[in-house]
Amino acid sequence: MRIAVTGAFSYSGKYIAKRLLERGEEVYTLTNHPNRPDPFNGKVKALPLNFANGEELVNNLRGADVLVNTYWIRFDKGSNTQPKAVENTKVLVNAAEKAGVKRIVHISITNPSADSHLPYFWGKAANEKAVVDSGMSYAILRPTVLFGKEDILINNIAWLLRSLPIFGLPGNGSYKLSPVYVGDLAKLAVESVYAKDSYIWDAVGPDEFSFKELVELIGQNVGKQRLLIPFPPRLALLAAQFMSVFVNDVMLTPEEVDGLMANLLISKESPRCKTSLRNWLEEHKSTVGKQYASELARHF
Repeated sequence: MRIAVTGAFSYSGKYIAKRLLERGEEVYTLTNHPNRPDPFNGKVKALPLNFANGEELVNNLRGADVLVNTYWIRFDKGSNTQPKAVENTKVLVNAAEKAGVKRIVHISITNPSADSHLPYFWGKAANEKAVVDSGMSYAILRPTVLFGKEDILINNIAWLLRSLPIFGLPGNGSYKLSPVYVGDLAKLAVESVYAKDSYIWDAVGPDEFSFKELVELIGQNVGKQRLLIPFPPRLALLAAQFMSVFVNDVMLTPEEVDGLMANLLISKESPRCKTSLRNWLEEHKSTVGKQYASELARHF
């Protein structure tokens, strides 16, 4: 098969492309970061992901049997806004349909809603609708917080615990999340490439933690069990924004605080992914959080 993967030089797309290559498939990537280091030593050809040129997108997708789409943005920056990312996704899906792509595997988020006041979750719902309405066979996978060697959230919580004497919780930390290992998401995505039916599945791991329990678990593993202090959510966000100045990044957004505290990062479905964060942290406790992971450096 010939499979197009958006963002194969980035995070989840890299894990997906690696598994497809191991199966002997022809994989190429659509990317708007052509100068990013190639982890595949030239085995994955890079073509432009230029949403402003629909004809070029169609040409770049022509001949692909399946499109695996990991494209999204975490927060607005300049002209890269979440509503714009919704428009871009529609352009991409339409181009795939015109190019004759037979199936799309689309990475979304748990609990998207067209009625959400949060652009992240509203945007994910709009993207899912574009996929469902496309006429192509589809699999939509809804992960929560990803963890792995290149993750942002888990790593940076560990970095903060290593760096500071206290840790501020937004609220009381009782809201929950079910982290999922990026390799497990990739496995599920690759299995979805070969499926024939259309479906929407949550992709979550076997653990469900309160946010406070998660921070405590990370602290235990990195040997930094800090004092956890509840803060009013907006004060915690302000503190994160203050820290962001020193690391030249966006540590936390208002949407992320609201989504987390609304329990949108858990699932009512049985977990389809097997890797426990507890076990992963035990295995990687000597390295997780040793360096800050910058979202801005990765994407901008």
